[in-house]
Amino acid sequence: MSPEHGAFTTSGQQGPPADGGRKDLQADCTNCFGLCCVALPFARSTDFAADKNAGQPCSNLQADFRCGIHARLREEGFPGCTVFDCFGAGQKVSQVTFGGTDWRQAPQSARHMFAVFPLMRQLHELLWHITEALDLAPARPVHKDLRRVLTRIEALTQGSAESLLELDMAALRGDVNALLVRASEQVRAKAPGHKNHRGADLIGARLAGADLRGANLRGTLLIAADLTKADLRMADLSGADLRDADLSGADLTGSIFFTQAQANAAKGDAATKLPPALSRPAHW
Repeated sequence: MSPEHGAFTTSGQQGPPADGGRKDLQADCTNCFGLCCVALPFARSTDFAADKNAGQPCSNLQADFRCGIHARLREEGFPGCTVFDCFGAGQKVSQVTFGGTDWRQAPQSARHMFAVFPLMRQLHELLWHITEALDLAPARPVHKDLRRVLTRIEALTQGSAESLLELDMAALRGDVNALLVRASEQVRAKAPGHKNHRGADLIGARLAGADLRGANLRGTLLIAADLTKADLRMADLSGADLRDADLSGADLTGSIFFTQAQANAAKGDAATKLPPALSRPAHW
């Protein structure tokens, strides 16, 4: 998850961020202490080649906090690392919350640093979605409330480790989610159809060429679904599980709350149309 060389984007490609307007909400592994490679646990599976406990450094993490197999993660059995996105939380915790002092230099801070990281990631993910909603003209009736909560969350991300650990994240996510649902409804009202598949089990579903414009796909299970050439314009994909879903030739132009991590977890090709804020994954 940490880079081997140069600037790293969550698409697995090197280069500048796709959307400069959300630069602070994109991973900059060169300014992070390899937090995703230490703080988070993973279990031996098709996503990870080994077991690792939370707080235990990955065996591939080097002394400079870079990944020793970054260029070969999929080949080495760690595809789960290639789809993870911290939304810029890693560098925020490393450089702001803990002032640039890493967990090796100050081992007494490690426990708090590792506990704060997943909380900061949730805050940054909320900021990403709120920022996107504020860019959606049809969601203008919700913009005032969105700006209010944006200011609140930005202030929280600047707080101390202690204040972050005391945060009621579930309540905050509930407040923000209600606003995002309202924004989604405003956007999708402009699309025909409005199919509602929220939370549905569509694992392996055959949806090639399906007209899913404006569909509600929040939290939908689309693992290994065939979405080749599907029309997903203006569809709400918040929290949809797209692992191994085939998006070859699909049109996601104007889809909302679709993240880089979801794109990275799916399959696609040169004909897949992505939202402008996202990069085409290197493995497509």
